[in-house]
Amino acid sequence: MALNPLFFRKTIIAATGLFLCIFLIVHLSANCILLLPEDVARGLYNSYSTALRENPLIKIVAYILYISIVLHVVYALLITIRNRKAKPEKYTMNQANENSSWTSQNMGLIGIMILLFIVVHLANFWARIKLGIGEAPGFDADGNVDVYEVTYSLFQNIYYVIFYTVLMIPLGLHLHHGLKSGFKSLGFYHQKGLKTLAKVALIYAAIMAIGFGIIPFIVYFK
Repeated sequence: MALNPLFFRKTIIAATGLFLCIFLIVHLSANCILLLPEDVARGLYNSYSTALRENPLIKIVAYILYISIVLHVVYALLITIRNRKAKPEKYTMNQANENSSWTSQNMGLIGIMILLFIVVHLANFWARIKLGIGEAPGFDADGNVDVYEVTYSLFQNIYYVIFYTVLMIPLGLHLHHGLKSGFKSLGFYHQKGLKTLAKVALIYAAIMAIGFGIIPFIVYFK
């Protein structure tokens, strides 16, 4: 039996999306270090970043992360294009709000906003620290690359802080809808379980969006 292309694409989106959800938990936990007093936070944050860059296992996970982002974006784009071609405009506009939420109708737009954030975020952090593009970061007293200073200085730019925080809104919407639908795409249809999952997805999305969104402002006013 031939594999259904749509099912395959949705499975890839769901699997990579769930992996990225786990990554966000780890990422937010690391960002919480920035809330500690500077004399503690700088050394801890830099040593943590160094350990991630130099650990062979973490390097493998990092490559899986990059591949997951690319696959998630590409297959989501393919499904969005397919859906637009498959449904006439008049049909999609007819009682759309009764059939699905605003978020599910606009996952393409929300995805583009998140992709914009990822590009800007990588250009300011990953490209500078990993690729040496732009102003080279310094070193702390322990000889580690001063990632704390790079992060802290960016969060002293109010425009970047606002940009960062505002785009956590579409991230929260995307996570809420994606986490609920992701398990369905993987074959989970237990009705009671789905109701519980919907609550968990809402809590998770709120923690991620508020957590990532508020830390830049706390650092800015610190």
